[in-house]
This record gives sequence, C-alpha cells and structure tokens, in this order.
Amino acid sequence: MKTCLGIELGSTRIKAVAIDGAFRPVSAGDHTWASRYENGVWTYPLEEAWAGLKSALSQVENRENIAAAGVSAMMHGYLAFDKDWNLLTPFRTWQNTITGQAAAGLTELFGFNIPQRWSIAHLYQAALNKEEHVPRIAHITTLAGYIHYRLTGVNAVGIGEASGMFPIDSAALDYHQEMVSKFNALPEIQALPWRLEDLLPQVLAAGEPAGTLSEAGAALLDHLLPAGIPFAPAEGDAGTGMTATNAVAPRTGNVSAGTSIFSMVVLERPLAQVHEEIDIVTTPAGAPVAMVHCNNCTNDTNAWVGVLGEAARLFGAQPDMGTLYTKLYEKSLEGDPDCGGVLVCNYLAGEGVTHMDAGRPLVARAPESGFTLANFFRAQLYSTMSTLKIGMDILAAERVAIDSLTGHGGLFKTPVVGQSYMAAACGAPVTCMETAGEGGPYGMALLASFLLNRGEGERLEDFLSQKVFAGVSGSTIQPDPACVEGFNAYIRRYKALLEVEKTAVAVL
Repeated sequence: MKTCLGIELGSTRIKAVAIDGAFRPVSAGDHTWASRYENGVWTYPLEEAWAGLKSALSQVENRENIAAAGVSAMMHGYLAFDKDWNLLTPFRTWQNTITGQAAAGLTELFGFNIPQRWSIAHLYQAALNKEEHVPRIAHITTLAGYIHYRLTGVNAVGIGEASGMFPIDSAALDYHQEMVSKFNALPEIQALPWRLEDLLPQVLAAGEPAGTLSEAGAALLDHLLPAGIPFAPAEGDAGTGMTATNAVAPRTGNVSAGTSIFSMVVLERPLAQVHEEIDIVTTPAGAPVAMVHCNNCTNDTNAWVGVLGEAARLFGAQPDMGTLYTKLYEKSLEGDPDCGGVLVCNYLAGEGVTHMDAGRPLVARAPESGFTLANFFRAQLYSTMSTLKIGMDILAAERVAIDSLTGHGGLFKTPVVGQSYMAAACGAPVTCMETAGEGGPYGMALLASFLLNRGEGERLEDFLSQKVFAGVSGSTIQPDPACVEGFNAYIRRYKALLEVEKTAVAVL
C-alpha cells in the first residue's frame, strides 16, 4: 500500500503522519520539544529539529512504501545562512516581538501590514541594528524551508509559507516585485553587498514538484526514508491547517488553536484598508487570505490544568491528564455566559494584535463576581480566543463574508466546548472533523498526495472538496445567541483588563 507522508515541526511537537490512497491516516509518530528563551530571543537549536524529526519518523510504519512527502513547520521567523549554508545567528522564531521598528517602517513603506514575526521584519531589524552577520547573508528561509533544502537540495518554499516571509503578488504567484524594489532602495539595504531577491527562496504553488529526497538528505535521516521520494513544496502550519480543514476556497476559513491561535479567512476581495492586526497571506495555491495570528492560546490553561491536577494528587487521586482536561472543559459549560465577572488574561508572551511586547498572565474579579470552578475555567477558555476575536471583529467591520469556519488543534479535542465558544466569538458556524486534533501533518500529507495525484489543471480546492472531503462528516455548531451576548460582555471587560496587563508588564 502506497502512502503519502506529512511532516510538521510544530511549536511543541514534531509530527509525522502517513495517509493511504483514501486519504486516511494509517500511521504516525511524534516527538516533544520546546522553544528556549536565550539572550533575549525565543529559539530552537537546529540539532534538536533533526533529532526530533528522526524520532518521529522512526515511529511511522512501512516507510518503504511512501510515494510522496512534504515538510511543514511553524511559519515566519528568521534563519540566516552564509553562502555555504552555515547558520549565522540562532533561529529567531515567530514568538519574538523584537522587530517593532522594522515592522512599522516596512508597513508604512509598502502600504501593507508587515507583522513583527515575518522574516522580512527580522532581516530589516538586523540591518537597522547593524548586526555583524548581515553583510554575510546569502540565504534567508524558514524552518520548513531549511529542512526541505537539506533533504532535497532545492531552495524553495510553498507560496503560503513564502507569504509569511514577504508580501506575495497572487496574480504572479511570486514575491511582490514593486515591494522588493522598495526594500532594496532603503538606505540601510543599499549599503549591503546583496539584493533581497538573491536571499529569498524560490516560490512554488501547491502541486508543483519541489525536488526529491537526495542521498545526502536520506543520510541526514539515518536512512529512515529511501532516497528518491518526491517532495511537495514546503508549507507553513497556516497552509497545512487550511488544507486539512478544506478551507482554501473564498468565504471559507479555519481556526487553528494550540500553543498559538490563528484564523485564516479566504478573501473574495482585498480589504479596504491596512490593519496592523490582520496579516494578508495566501493559501498553498496562492489565493489571498486574511490571517489573525495571536501568540498566546493554551499555554496558560495548560499551566492551570497542571496545578489543578497537582491539587487532586494531594488527596491521593491520580487523574489521567486527558480525562482531567475533558472534565474541566465540560465543567466550563456550567458557567455563566459572561463567566460571572471572572476575567483571565492568558499572555505568557507578547501579543501583536493588542500591541504588547511581553505578557504577564492574570486572573481578575470583582468582590461580587461568581468565582466558581465553572466560571473560572470558562474564562480560561474565553481568554484563549479573546485576542483572536478582537481581530475577527475587524474583519466583520470590513464586511468579510464567512460561510463556514473549521476548527482544528488541541482546543477542539474535547467535543462541543471549544467549538461552541469559538462560534460565539466569531459569529459563524464552526465545524470540527475527525482530524480536528491533528491538522498540520495531515494537511501536509494531503499536499503531498495532491502533488502525486493531481489531474491536468486540477485546482487544490477541487481536489480537496471533490476527492478528499467528499462525504466526510463533521459536527457543526451554530452561534448560540446567549453565548454570543455573554462573550461580547466578556470581551468588553477583557479590553479593560488589557490596561491592567500593560501595567503588570511594566511593573512586574
């Protein structure tokens, strides 16, 4: 049985998923890792990426039957190399909020929002800071682009991944050339011995061949995969999430919720104005997408679940962590729609949407608030999506039409709960499919399958809707009016809480 393999280097796990000819997952492996905060920068050592990748792949069965593969990873960030592909400075991940000056300057220059985590913001900030490595740069890429290059020898990324590095011209399916020229004309850049187009990886759309696993690449993986396997273009976790949820056509969208949370809404038309809170990226096929990306989602909730589990163990209980999560999620449904006045800010890191460079998790309530476990945990879950809602409300004001949202990621693993709250937050029906908990590597496996099985001129959206997801059932929850009203009341108080958060960051 021939299979297609999707690899994803996520923020907390490195995962590999193989799917069969009917697009069903048949084998998987994973490896846990974590970012480090070193010298003021969130980073991952690249040697850990390779160790984790081999660990995940070693758990996949029948690897000799893999007919196509692809690499995905967390988007954005900054990996700079010299001409011999030696790393010039530690990997700077999407979590960093250290490029404010560059991001603001480029947004004004381009008339196009450039978030702090984008690769071009990191590059320009390094140039503004006159970092010693900048003149020696020969290549910049993303984590997925780097792994793909080392495995195949092809320095290219998928167009969705590229759209988190530099703005894309969706008509040309390439970097926006006018903006490239504007960047090169900046005084700080003109003084350097390179031009931007020489540094960026090639752009490839979904379905285009992106090389094969080389002998050197197979050796890097300790020959866990045989050389010669065709590879799809490397994609970011946003693109694989869209693919895994059949959300690549206009008026569709998805929400990926785990360590970070982001929504992707495929646009029918450009937005009327530039919004710092909204990224414009693309689908893996190159269609424009409005992205609301928030750095903070479930980390603070995970910490509280750990504390509550520790309390249970004081009484001799040994709760299974999966069961504990489920019980607490379900308990939150008993809470008041507005969480009884209990407020949570879940910021462990900075947050671009609300213009904060650092975070301090907070729980706040008035003396008369209904401080119960149900209200507290409901507020915890509301907090995971409150910043996202602030961005989604901007899209609503722009009259962006959303017929459906599909949820995937850890927040949706417990049936109904996260789905109900997300529907209320976004004012749109939210669907979850069986793959809701493991979207990314599955989506990359589907892109590998599209490379292998694409019909003449076949579009990605048609391949997904007519072949992959035809007849696939999922559960859909409509926004509940009482929950919508309660969430709106919560978000008004949450915005006030952000003033307290700013003070906490300043003084604590």
